[in-house]
Amino acid sequence: MPAISRFFGIVITMNYNDHSPPHFHVRYGHQKALVAIDTLGLIRGHLPPRVLGFVVEWASQHQTELVENWDLAIRQQPLHSIQPLE
Repeated sequence: MPAISRFFGIVITMNYNDHSPPHFHVRYGHQKALVAIDTLGLIRGHLPPRVLGFVVEWASQHQTELVENWDLAIRQQPLHSIQPLE
């Protein structure tokens, strides 16, 4: 699972040939979650509220890039790194 961004101990990844709806994976310590790209809502998993806030803030700034990476992943193409939240 290629990492596309890292910030504040949060790792954002995306799988090749993953299932719909378009989403990305979040790891923070031992916690994991899937977040929908279009709604930025949790699909599965749990994150502390502060971490989820960082993830949603980051994703809202990079939704277009996330969609582009989803399309690349479906086509088995290399993914692009996305700037971290600062």
